Amino acid sequence: MTGCSPGSTERRKLGNEAGLVEFAQRLGHDFTRLELLTEALTHPSVLSGERPRRRSRNPPRRGYDRLEFLGDRVLGLVVADLLWHRFADEPEGLLTRRLTQLVRRETLARVADGLGLGHHLILSRAEATAGAAANPGILADACEAVIAAIYLDAGFAAAAGFVRRLWQPLIDETPMPPRDPKSALQEWAQARGHPLPAYELVATTGPDHAPRFTVVVRVAGREAVTATAGSKHAAETEAAALALARLTTAE
Repeated sequence: MTGCSPGSTERRKLGNEAGLVEFAQRLGHDFTRLELLTEALTHPSVLSGERPRRRSRNPPRRGYDRLEFLGDRVLGLVVADLLWHRFADEPEGLLTRRLTQLVRRETLARVADGLGLGHHLILSRAEATAGAAANPGILADACEAVIAAIYLDAGFAAAAGFVRRLWQPLIDETPMPPRDPKSALQEWAQARGHPLPAYELVATTGPDHAPRFTVVVRVAGREAVTATAGSKHAAETEAAALALARLTTAE
């Protein structure tokens, strides 16, 4: 008779839980409610009826969407506080540029990658096959959810400590404020005699409490660039940054 015995199934479940505990140690937080971390790592596709890539002793009741919403706010507050104290003489505009750079999808995905978060994501088989564990958007969303999980498990001080430990080195990397991507893209187009970049909102998705805006930017007759974020302005900024990176690389 083939297949897994009850004993081997139990060992697999214990192994998965041990992996969560190991990941929590990497995060530097000892969870009182490990189910919060499980929820933070659960892609919404798992709840659509598909079988998850790996099983947990305590299957999640929902995906990371709600935690992502909360974690985004905690992250923004802590990073804003760090910037406000670090750059005491800078005006609001420059601080906003710094904040946008530090909480954007690419930065969150970079932090998640450094933590090895993708290896612990709970994905449907379809998403796992599609490479979701390395998708920057999914890594960024789960990273925000992890911040919220720490906040709910142990309070604001614990979550703030986690954010400070991982984001302080990123702040130190950029002593000068980053340029606003939309302004930089406009300057690039004007310097070459091209029309100004054109932004178009093409989709609004997600629940009312956490909408997602998808924006397309077109410039200089080049291929359109698409970005999605929690606000229209953030999506435009993200699209401009991606377009500028593509244009300058091609030159």
